[in-house]
Amino acid sequence: MAVTTIARADAMGLLPEKEAIDRLDFEVFRRVAGRIAKAGIGPSLVADLSTSQGRDPGRLLAVLEKLNDALDESPTPQYEWPKLAKTLGVEPLARLVGISASSVRRYKAHSRTTPDSVAARLHFLAMLVSDLAGAYNDIGIRRWFGRKRALLGDRSPAEFLVGDWRPDAPGPTRVRQLAHSLVAAPAT
Repeated sequence: MAVTTIARADAMGLLPEKEAIDRLDFEVFRRVAGRIAKAGIGPSLVADLSTSQGRDPGRLLAVLEKLNDALDESPTPQYEWPKLAKTLGVEPLARLVGISASSVRRYKAHSRTTPDSVAARLHFLAMLVSDLAGAYNDIGIRRWFGRKRALLGDRSPAEFLVGDWRPDAPGPTRVRQLAHSLVAAPAT
């Protein structure tokens, strides 16, 4: 659960780019949670980690579940544009979000406010990237969107993410389930 939280925060651009996490203990996680709270996501949940009950395994699991839900439901375009542009590239990101590359650059530079519908698609992609990051490097993530998949009826994920799509539409939902299955797959 903590790894999922960290992967989501990273894909959303909430973690410093140059900081490597080479171990996962309570203090490291609390530092990551503090960065999430700084973005306005789950500050009361993060405050729970500072109490004496915060280290209780049952309490910690409950906080992690709620924090993951909060990350899933909280678009942060001001952080997500730079991170996803770096991971996917401006042109591919523009195609996947359904806007022009010049709009990506303007939103990324904060010279224009991201419309809610575009922010929702961008956040959907951040959640996909967080799931894919457990199985692929950045090159593999970029290629994943263009590869045809049997579970998608021999269509590529990118074919479901065209134009003014909605994250809750059936096609994007299938793409999200496919990406999430990589995280949920048991280790062998």
